[in-house]
Amino acid sequence: MVLKYYFDLMSQPSRALYIFLKLTKIPFESCPVALRKGKKVPFIHDDNFKLAESIAIARYLTRAYPVNDHWYPKDSQRQAKMDEFLEWQHLNLRAFCTLYFQIKWLQPMITGKQPTPEQLNKSEDDMVNTLNRFVEYFLKDGPFINGAAKISFSDILAACEIEQLRIASYEPREDRPILKNWIENVRNDCNPYYDEAHKLVNNLVDRAKKDVQAKL
Repeated sequence: MVLKYYFDLMSQPSRALYIFLKLTKIPFESCPVALRKGKKVPFIHDDNFKLAESIAIARYLTRAYPVNDHWYPKDSQRQAKMDEFLEWQHLNLRAFCTLYFQIKWLQPMITGKQPTPEQLNKSEDDMVNTLNRFVEYFLKDGPFINGAAKISFSDILAACEIEQLRIASYEPREDRPILKNWIENVRNDCNPYYDEAHKLVNNLVDRAKKDVQAKL
């Protein structure tokens, strides 16, 4: 049976796994799901096996299918360094970028209520600090995370998380040349699937820019 992949491209980890599946040529059946209906994504059915959580899914796929080693290394030390980032990002990059996106864009869009200046300033400070730590800790030694010469799943996961900020009218590349170059490396290595997965994001970014211009 073909792997079934349940996803919503509005979800950052959903985009990451979508790009990963396309690049690795793992055969899968696309099963789009609407996040607004309260569904949990990403999610896979592989025959009778079911699995949630993007990182767990990625690790499973690298074991269950013939995937090049650079995506998730088998070498113990290289794998441990990637795991170190994956553990860090969950409570840092993902936590603070997602919170800022929710406070700045998602919650006002759903409720019609704007955050207080204190809420917005606090979430932006946390988000900016985590972006700066990400650059300092993980990007300073090479073209990809942990100084790797080749892209890994961790690069895709992080890039998809950071791209989400643009919907909330925050440009993470600005004044961060290392981050900018890294995102371009990821995008170039992942295209055409990177742009395909981010089509909805880019449309929302363009709409937000037009709304800002209309108010000027």
